[in-house]
Amino acid sequence: MAIYLTKESKVLVQGMTGAEGMKHTRRMLAAGTDVVGGVNPRKAGRTVDFDNRTVPVFGSVREGIERTGADVTVVFVPPAFAEAAVVEAADAGVGLAVVITEGIPVHDSVALTAHARAKGTRVVGPNCPGLITPGQSNAGIIPPDITKPGRIGLVSKSGTLTYQLMYELRDIGFSTCVGIGGDPVVGTSHIDCLAAFEDDPDTELIVLIGEIGGDAEERAAAHIRAHVTKPVVAYIAGFTAPEGRTMGHAGAIVSGSSGTARAKKEALESVGVRVGSTPTETARHVLQALDAPAGAAPDGAARDGARA
Repeated sequence: MAIYLTKESKVLVQGMTGAEGMKHTRRMLAAGTDVVGGVNPRKAGRTVDFDNRTVPVFGSVREGIERTGADVTVVFVPPAFAEAAVVEAADAGVGLAVVITEGIPVHDSVALTAHARAKGTRVVGPNCPGLITPGQSNAGIIPPDITKPGRIGLVSKSGTLTYQLMYELRDIGFSTCVGIGGDPVVGTSHIDCLAAFEDDPDTELIVLIGEIGGDAEERAAAHIRAHVTKPVVAYIAGFTAPEGRTMGHAGAIVSGSSGTARAKKEALESVGVRVGSTPTETARHVLQALDAPAGAAPDGAARDGARA
């Protein structure tokens, strides 16, 4: 199985006819994604040829859904138009909106995620690499050739670290990898993915990648303590980040003692999560956890003790 995205998913691309949309639509198609159409009101009625596939362009998301049965949209539109694009998709009834666009103003992100939630649309992102279920479908910009189908679920704030852990653990493979984005406001959280992976019978272990800023990882630790029975391994980026300076993502900023990598590491370790000091060490923790005899994994033992 998988979470959020499967081989049955039918994908629209908002912004498909732009440079980035064209490039990544071609890559998604090559990965086996069922891209059924693009959306651009100014180019409605045209088609675009991608190697061996001709993809129609629709004037609206609603038209695309009515014509193709699409249930996923990937958003590549510029930041100024991203809120309107997601609102349009949610109003049309799309189940999943993957927002790749970076640089969206925070107030727009608040509005688009709230509107989508009210309409029953899950937003992944913004400012994210998207998600991939290897061997089935790829919605976004994650390179599809660095891993294979397997038994690890991955949720990450960082696109680059998503790719690195996928590569480090390529011999085992992944059920689904979700890049949730590193902006201050995102539509899908670590907790959402932890819950979905916990319910996925084909996911045996969960990798969580976090970074400095905010309290998402601390809240994830509390959720793990109460609700997650599968082993979890984590990596937190930003131990050497200077105070008060944004590092990489807009949400990755430490202010005083809030949002530090050390605090996040301690919170996760307190509920039995193994936290690597580097991505490579994190991968080694995964291998050790998967090799542990059933019922004897130190993650589970520590977590049971924490619950008690």
